[in-house]
Order: sequence, then C-alpha cells, then structure tokens
Amino acid sequence: MIAAIKPAGSSTRGLLAYLYGPGRHDEHLDPHIVAGFAMLGMPDPGRDESATLTELARYLDEPVRLRNNEFGKKVTDHVWHCPVRAAPEDRYLSDAEWGDIAQRIIEAAGIAQVGDDLACRWIAVRHADDHIHILATTVREDGRRPKLHDSGLRVGDTCREIEKDYGLRQLKKGDRTGARRPAQGEMHKAERLGWEQTSPEWLQDRIRAAIPHVTNAEELIAYLEAGGIEVKARRGPSGDLLGYAAGRPGDVNEAGEQIYHPGSKISPDLSLPKIKARLESGRPEEHPTARRNHPSTPWQQATDALDTLHTGLADDTHAQAHIAALGELLEATAQKAPDNLRGELQAASKAFARAQRSQIRAEDRAAHALRSAARDIVHTATGPDGSALAALLAALVWATIVARRWHEAKNHAHQADAARQAVQHLQIAADRAVAPMLTDLAARPPREEARHVLVNDVRAAIPHHAERILADPAWPALATVLADAEARGHQPHQLLKQAAAQRELTSARQPARVLITRIQHTGRNPAPNRRAEAARRRSTIAASTPTQQNGSPQLSVVVVTLAEQQHRKRR
Repeated sequence: MIAAIKPAGSSTRGLLAYLYGPGRHDEHLDPHIVAGFAMLGMPDPGRDESATLTELARYLDEPVRLRNNEFGKKVTDHVWHCPVRAAPEDRYLSDAEWGDIAQRIIEAAGIAQVGDDLACRWIAVRHADDHIHILATTVREDGRRPKLHDSGLRVGDTCREIEKDYGLRQLKKGDRTGARRPAQGEMHKAERLGWEQTSPEWLQDRIRAAIPHVTNAEELIAYLEAGGIEVKARRGPSGDLLGYAAGRPGDVNEAGEQIYHPGSKISPDLSLPKIKARLESGRPEEHPTARRNHPSTPWQQATDALDTLHTGLADDTHAQAHIAALGELLEATAQKAPDNLRGELQAASKAFARAQRSQIRAEDRAAHALRSAARDIVHTATGPDGSALAALLAALVWATIVARRWHEAKNHAHQADAARQAVQHLQIAADRAVAPMLTDLAARPPREEARHVLVNDVRAAIPHHAERILADPAWPALATVLADAEARGHQPHQLLKQAAAQRELTSARQPARVLITRIQHTGRNPAPNRRAEAARRRSTIAASTPTQQNGSPQLSVVVVTLAEQQHRKRR
C-alpha cells in the first residue's frame, strides 16, 4: 500500500472538483466519502444530490477563514492531499475498511488524533476500487497549525502495519533515499508525447551515464550540454558552481518554456554536493588516457579493482563508497560491452542505481580504485577478448552479491532488493559471455591421465566443494584451463586454492565456471620459473652444506634433486 503525500495546495474547491470529477480518462466512478472528521451533517456531493462542491469546500475551510480573519493574513498552503493506493494483487477492500485505513493514516500524519475535537477537518473520498484520496485543511479548530514534520515517514510506517493487519502485499520500509515517484501529470505527458520514460527518469539515466566520463562537476555540466541536455547552472558572484538543474529537450510548459529539474529532485544522490564528493574525492592523479601503455587491459584492471570491494566493507563509510563506485563501474561496463550483452548490463546498472545510495555517509576517497577502473573503461577500453570480459562479469556478479549481503546486514531492504535484481541481469550477461569460451575449452580436453591428476588436485585443494565442481557441466572446460595453465608453468593445485579464496563457492550456481574465469584472470600473470627456483635452492643448499673430499655434494643435496625430478615426472 502506497500513501503519496502531495505538495501543499491552496484551493480546497479545486481539489474537490478533481476528486468528484470524471478524471482525466473517465476513470473516476461513484466518488463518495468513506471517512471524515465529522460524518454527521457533512455534505457529500457523491451521495446527496442537493449537496455541492462549493458547500463541502466551505465546510472544510471554515477554520481557515476564521484564522485568516483573526490574523489578517491569508493562509495559502492549507490543502493537504494524500492518495492511498493498494497493490494490484491486493483483495477488494470495503468502504468501511478504507475508512479505517484513512483514519489511521490521518492520525499518523498528525492531522487529527482520535478524541481531539479541535483537530483539522478532513475527508477521504473513494472513486475507484483500489484507492482513496485523503483531503485535509491544515488549520485546527483552535486556529493552530498541525506539526507535519516527518509525516511521510510516519505514514509509511503505518502503511506497513496496515498491510500486515489486512493481509495485503507487504512493501519495504522507506529510508528517504529513493528517487521521487513520477507525478501523474508527468506520466500522462510522457504518454501523450510517446516517451517511454518521464523527464526525471530520462534525465537520471543520462546523468548516471555521464558520471564515469568526467572528473569534476564542471566537466559533468559540459558533458551533459554536449549531449544535447538543457542545463541551467547556478553560480555565485565568483563564478563558482553552486547548483544545477537539467531539462529534457522538448519538455516545455504551456508557455513554451523549458522545464528544468534540480539534480536533487531527479535523484537524491545526483545533487551537486553529492556529485562533487564522488567525483572530486576520487579523482585520479593522471588522466585515464595516460595509462594506455599499462601491461594489462582496462577490463583486467577493473577485475583486479573489484577485489578492493571485499576488503572495504569492514567500515560502513568505506562500504557505502565502494558500493556507489560499483554502480559507476557497472554503468561503464554496460556502455562498452558488446551488443549482445549491453541490454542485460544496462538493466543491471539501472536496477543497481537504487542500491548505490543509503543513509550512510560515504568516504568517497576509499573507492578510488573502482572509480579509476570505470573511467579507464569508458576512456580507453576497446573490444575485450572473451576471457577478459567473462572474468569481469563473473567478478561483477560476485561483487554485487557481496553488496546485497552488506545491505541485508544493515536492514537496507530497498537496496538489497535492487542488488538482487541487478544480480539476475548480470548472471544472464555472464552466461552469454562465457558460453563461447566454454564450448572452445570443452572441445580440447586434456588426456585421460592428466584429467585424473587434475581431479586429485581439485579434491586436495578444495575438498569441501570438490564433488560439486566435478559434477558441474563446466568441469571439462575447467580441466582444460588447468592443463593450459600448467603448460605455462603454473601449479593447478595453487591456482585452485587461490581462486577459491577469492570467491566463496557455496552460493555459486556453477562452481567450476566461477573457477574458470578466476583462474584465467590469474593465469595471465607470469608463472614462476620453477627450474630457476630449484637451481637457486640447490645452490643455496650446496653453499651451506659440507662437501666430501672429492668435492661432490653430500647425500642430502642429491635427495633434494631426485625429489624434484620425481615431481616433474609425476606431473
């Protein structure tokens, strides 16, 4: 159940005309009062043919007129309006049930308490099966104004209790970090103009897409303007940027003037102060293009950077910064990914936007590595090879799971649900990215003897998950990856242990596939030169071991050499 308190108005008669009218699309049927401050004697134009809207408005406005006459100053913001809507799957509610719901909400808001004869006047009008509208005039019978500070939070809490009491769909408790819901006028306008999104939603997507491309707020303004977005910057006498508002091209008012939306109204985390904190605190020392000669690709660097998220969750302010930066990396990856993956990655980024913000203040400097990785991808990345992209997407899946668990531990219900949705889209993209690679790897399995040895390596390195790994359809491909890595000088046993330590496997749908992407990512590093290491150890031992009179090494050195030779033969 959603109760959406609207901005205060000044015309009781005007709002009543809408509530008792046909609606914008003839959707208002049988409007009538289901609850009010004093049902006896109150005119109801929906049930009494002799009653008029003007009469009802005058009845509700009586305390307002008395206050205006007494103080000589007109109250202009006295109309409180709150639509209350049930979920589509909720059962039908009777007039009596809607009346009780209205009474509980009006109490929670601070409009009128039961037994308070001097409270504000109010009514609840029903003109559809699934919702009511509560209208109140916010001047009490004694002339005082009610205290409505934080009424939205109180009403939200009461709605959660109503859902339980009436057996309705239970929504999650709000925390004031969600983006504003589109107004009906905005939705109707978008429908009329053939837009898939309202202007605030459209602008939010464009601003988020711009953030990985810039390093400060001034660059952001310039980037948005270059992209065709109307931007109105507010500056101080010195020229410093103090605020901004953005407008969608073609979104004008009746006078043909561009409509602008302040950043903080588009989304709470897109206000100028919060954007500055994110961009300028994490600004890299050098421009991303200066790192083009780095031996690893931006995709590989991003996978490495994601490992910092796991270590950054111990401190809440660092965790919030890492999760916000994770959203920027998701957006950057979506922009540069191949066409067959872009749709799912964009959906993941859009869903995760809600998980990026909470009431916890972020220490943005802590997420420098992730933000640098996001900027590197949008500035320098070219088409990734299959293994690099598969490794990054697998790491993004795991990082998003970690973010979801952190939100769950902090009771951030909306954020945890958003992260859960993002994981679903990421897993689809990761499946698509890894499929061609798995087919190629499975087509060239190692020999039977080598596979038998690798099975023993898996059981020795990851005993608790060995049977799930070996039963995974991706096991033949993992065996090929391990054999390839061994041919390059790596030890499969050590690679398996290292990969398992980087990502817990209990929650993995296909643990063998998770290990493939991790091992391929790790395996790009040069393998240790085991022969050189063995020679170094032999020379060290020989230098510290007495020799026989004929100058040959004693038995202990020979034993070490023979052991190494036997190990190589076994492999």
